[in-house]
Amino acid sequence: MPIPSAQRANTPFKLKLPAINAPAALPATQDELQALLQAERARMAAQFEQEIARHLSTEFDQRVATEVARQVQRLLEEARLARHRMFGASSETHLGQGLLFNEAEALAAPDLGEDADEQDDTENGAARMRSSGRGKRRALPPQLPRVDIVIDVPQEQRLCACGKHMVKIGEEVSEQLNIIPMQVQVLRTVRPRYACPGKDAAPVIAPMPPAALPRSNFSAGFLAMLLTVKYVDGLPLNRFARVLERSGVDIPRQTLARCAINAAKALQPLHNLARDVLLDSPVIHMDETTVQVLKEPDKDPTSQSYMWVQRGGPPGKPVILYDYDPSRSGQVPLRLLEGWRGYLMTDGYDGYNLAVREGGIEHLICAAHARRKFVEAKRAQPKGKRGRADQAIEFFARLYRIEREMTDATDEQRLRARQERSLPVLAALREWLDATLPVVAPKTTLGEALAYLSKYWSRLVRYTERGDLPVDNNAVENCIRPFVVGRKGWLFSDTPAGAHASAVIYSLVETAKANGLEPYTWLKRVLTCLPAAKTVEEVEALLPWNLHAHDLATELAI
Repeated sequence: MPIPSAQRANTPFKLKLPAINAPAALPATQDELQALLQAERARMAAQFEQEIARHLSTEFDQRVATEVARQVQRLLEEARLARHRMFGASSETHLGQGLLFNEAEALAAPDLGEDADEQDDTENGAARMRSSGRGKRRALPPQLPRVDIVIDVPQEQRLCACGKHMVKIGEEVSEQLNIIPMQVQVLRTVRPRYACPGKDAAPVIAPMPPAALPRSNFSAGFLAMLLTVKYVDGLPLNRFARVLERSGVDIPRQTLARCAINAAKALQPLHNLARDVLLDSPVIHMDETTVQVLKEPDKDPTSQSYMWVQRGGPPGKPVILYDYDPSRSGQVPLRLLEGWRGYLMTDGYDGYNLAVREGGIEHLICAAHARRKFVEAKRAQPKGKRGRADQAIEFFARLYRIEREMTDATDEQRLRARQERSLPVLAALREWLDATLPVVAPKTTLGEALAYLSKYWSRLVRYTERGDLPVDNNAVENCIRPFVVGRKGWLFSDTPAGAHASAVIYSLVETAKANGLEPYTWLKRVLTCLPAAKTVEEVEALLPWNLHAHDLATELAI
């Protein structure tokens, strides 16, 4: 509810002075005159105090009414937002992510630039489904091995009524997807030992091939599956232990955890080389999310630590890196970005400012975060009513529509479109912001959205300076989602070593996925070949962009 202007706290102070009553006759003596003056002074003081008390009471009532109106408005907005979070569907691509971690964590919804409301999206989607009907069944992947089951006509039915034997003129083939339950087997490495019959020389035996975990009885295939089910599929280790139990293998969860940590140590060289490639990128996306570590020194087990995520890399070499740190201070991005120069895309968290102040880093702010706050303000509006939040969302929709149209364009074409089409929209949005900001209460949801947009305006519009700069930070937020899905299953890390191991493995599997590789096949190749690598070049050959997905798939099929 709007606050009436008459109830504002800056109402001018108007005080009505008491009237002086002239005596009917002058006093005869000096003492009488003095007494009369004292009595009049006391009367005037009492009347003045009454007038002051009346004014203060009125002003207090106005201030109380104003504050009550603001609080009621705030409570109504919070109630509408809470009801939407509980029962409503999100039409904003990344807004629902906030329900899982601090900045952006929705799992699915329409495109970010859509300017229709949620009800229209739902109705249009239902209409499209009704009109399109059932789609064609997808063909099964051609790289999967085929097992032929031939159902032939019996011999006696191949004899025609004319007495001639029928000949084959063709066949009908139908395919069904089949799954063989996980097969657990033991690989026996047999090394014959040879000795001289005359015992003139020491026996000889072939050396053991190098292994990722030399003193364990887990193969590269087992370790690859272990890391895949935990860090790609989000399956906690205790559930994977129960899966193994169904196959007759009893492996304690603690043993599986140690295997994951040791495997991460073996994979650390790849993580280091991937960081070198990341720092060759002209643009880096960065964000952070929470993680609970029970045995972090000098911290309460219920306190939160952080997983910092970066995405970048040169063209054709996307790199995604996770780094664990118990702190969310500005020292962390300062350490992770040491020596790097380029454009840094983040949300509005001020912890990145320390790294920016070091020089050489141009700071960009995510437009999706600014838009998301207006989506929240829209949801806080009375249902069915159009307000100022809708106007802001329409401006963002126009900006994102331009970006969608330029998805496949070159950097030069995208820069030209931003200069010719996006800048006028941004100028109109700025004019609207300047006109709206003074007339909206700052503590409302809409007021907070306007203040955020105004505070970060100069860094929100910098993406128009070049054609290769991102408009938002959605690229790295999409990388946080797999971690959040896994965190909902395993809930916490027991030790900092486990958190660091998670950071290394999440980095590698997500980078492999970003380069089009299937994580299990890539991990199996790496865990098999990495122990035998002797030079940096041999290790670099195992990085995801140096391997071909077809070769790995063929190797797995064989």
